[in-house]
Amino acid sequence: MLVKRHSNYLPSLVSDFLGEDLVSNFLGNQEWSLTPAVNIIENDKGFKIEVAAPGIGKDDFKIHVEKNLLEISAEKEAKNEVSNDKYLRKEFSYSQFKRTFSLPNYVDADKIKATQKDGVLVVEIPKKDESKENPRKQISVS
Repeated sequence: MLVKRHSNYLPSLVSDFLGEDLVSNFLGNQEWSLTPAVNIIENDKGFKIEVAAPGIGKDDFKIHVEKNLLEISAEKEAKNEVSNDKYLRKEFSYSQFKRTFSLPNYVDADKIKATQKDGVLVVEIPKKDESKENPRKQISVS
């Protein structure tokens, strides 16, 4: 039997019109994540972390490495004020996020680079030379 549950604080009409999932998202029954999406790419030379953060400028980011932990964070505060003879309207918005990544021992933390373009932060993490795989080598038996 299919049972449709309605929240006590919402009229059934609102829930039926907007849909239970949409209503619960807006009212906090499900957790909203303000953490941006991240892509992690590995190749022979190292790792690349791409952080989708539109609207966040390069000066808003803070990137730290300590004890094999890479921390990427950002804070942005925006103020919008409109004033005329009859009213004053102020709108404030504040957003922040922090992501932490464990780095393997074979990365070269001193050579990490970060760039930001078109709303995407790219952090390049090179591997140490000794961690790169050696090409296949034939060993002769004597």
